[in-house]
Amino acid sequence: MNPRQRLRNAGRSAAIVLMTVALASVASADSKEKVLYSFQGGSDGQFPAGGVVFDKAGNLYGATYEGGSTCSSPGCGTIFQLSPGSGGTWTETILYGFNGNQGSRPEGGVIADKSGNLYGTTAYGGSGTCILLGGNVGCGVVYELSPPAQEGGQWTYTVLYNFRGGKDGQIPHGDLTLDDAGNLYGATLYGGGHGSCNAPYFQHCGTVFKLSTPKQKGGKWTEEVLHSFKSGTDGANPNGGLLLGCKGVIYGTTFAGGTQNCAYQGYVGCGTAFRLTPPSGNRGDWSEKQLHVFSGKNGGANPAGELVFDAEGSLFGIAQAGGYNNEGDGVAFRLTSVDGAEWKETVLHVFSSNNRGGATPLAGLLFDTQGDLYGTASWSHVSDGDVFRIEPPSREGGDWTLRALYGFAGPPDGATPGAGLVLDKRGNLYSTTQMGGTGQVCQGGCGIVFEVSP
Repeated sequence: MNPRQRLRNAGRSAAIVLMTVALASVASADSKEKVLYSFQGGSDGQFPAGGVVFDKAGNLYGATYEGGSTCSSPGCGTIFQLSPGSGGTWTETILYGFNGNQGSRPEGGVIADKSGNLYGTTAYGGSGTCILLGGNVGCGVVYELSPPAQEGGQWTYTVLYNFRGGKDGQIPHGDLTLDDAGNLYGATLYGGGHGSCNAPYFQHCGTVFKLSTPKQKGGKWTEEVLHSFKSGTDGANPNGGLLLGCKGVIYGTTFAGGTQNCAYQGYVGCGTAFRLTPPSGNRGDWSEKQLHVFSGKNGGANPAGELVFDAEGSLFGIAQAGGYNNEGDGVAFRLTSVDGAEWKETVLHVFSSNNRGGATPLAGLLFDTQGDLYGTASWSHVSDGDVFRIEPPSREGGDWTLRALYGFAGPPDGATPGAGLVLDKRGNLYSTTQMGGTGQVCQGGCGIVFEVSP
């Protein structure tokens, strides 16, 4: 486990229905993998934070948790661009190195708007005061990185919001979500003013927030906390990558909370899937509804990553633990609305460290146009993590089938994939691994950006 993952786990208050589901068969396909870039550590970045996004020209963008040249070793993280060249080569350009004062150590990737502006968060840094182990590490920021007016110019970095660590949140986590009006939505692992999660190191149990665009050009962005989690029977430590539904409704998951006890290492709660509904008028509170409370057993525990809709309005996601009466290594699940009020969970696949397909998935799923789901699992006893596809049943009521597309081999190949995937027009998959590659600075490698062709 790399330093980034250790810090993430330390920053959470939680660690990582017996349904009638037959064990899905696991098969390996002849998929081809290519390492597009191998981080060397130091100035070029190390330990990718989140996945990658494309621009219209075919360039890829992402962030690294550490590295860069503007902070002392191991660095405060970077935002990078990968540009395709002749012969299948890719060239990395560092667009920005975090310096601590304006953000440090992103815990998620970047998203892009139609104009090519990039948005993301850092877990630490900024002007807020958040004390950890006797020192001020900052409370995190939301940032924008804007492309230059002329090709080859310098990108412009702007802090849109500095978290303060109280009711407004602390340690933003995961990807942001952008609505049609340009507003940003995200989650913080801590802060919010309610509950006690991982005290005395971190305060409160997290928030879902909205960052609204300025009313006038050049004005300040405005943060609004839409919900503060309380732990206990409420959720705790929400994941980023929120899903926007109709009429402004927000769907997401919390890593912990929901129940008073969880089978995993004594933490409080196995996590929830939730829905936030805006007030009917311009004023009032958002209302939270728990769509599902994870039990830890066969239905999974500790959901991570974003949810995704299918055409019928069911929600799909992953939990990184649980299954097989607590002996599994995570599950892929579907939540289906029964009557508009209650939701039913169906386990599509139980991950196992002994099988191809991997164990402990850390990121959400991706649909293609055929209705197949794609994702990554972070490790197994037979590989250093896998890219997989889950295929829907050929007949109603049948079993979903997981097929392992590629198993990482470790350095000089990648290891420990922990981010979601993106598809290009040809059906190729792209993302990052947290470790592996040819970098010698980091024990086990500094991570890679990869392409898998199913």
